Amino acid sequence: MNVGLLLITHDKLGSKLLDTAAMILGNAPLNTMTIDVPGDSNPDTVYADASAACIALDQGDGVLVLTDLYGSTPSNIATRLLDGNKVLVVSGLNVPMLVRVLNYASCSLDELASKAESGARDGIIMTKAPPAR
Repeated sequence: MNVGLLLITHDKLGSKLLDTAAMILGNAPLNTMTIDVPGDSNPDTVYADASAACIALDQGDGVLVLTDLYGSTPSNIATRLLDGNKVLVVSGLNVPMLVRVLNYASCSLDELASKAESGARDGIIMTKAPPAR
């Protein structure tokens, strides 16, 4: 499998998360692009850039699009990519999600989307102090 990975996030969050994940793993094994969406951006212009990125990233197995906050401008742009592209969108991007996706680079698009969702969910752990003696 050769799925592309597109991060569409507020400001420079996607770029920073990708840098962090690549530092943790030593590289980013998927063909990946980021689209930073500043607060003053034109959604139609960003959508055109995202569409072009999907075309560039799709080598036949589709593109997984990760976005930070469901219902926000980056998420809405990502959702528009579902029409006419072999794309799946997962919101709630965090470091555990991204590391999980990059660790399973050989998976299919559907499997990667599932890994993204479980990585984000399973990466949230509450740590409590031990009870006082």
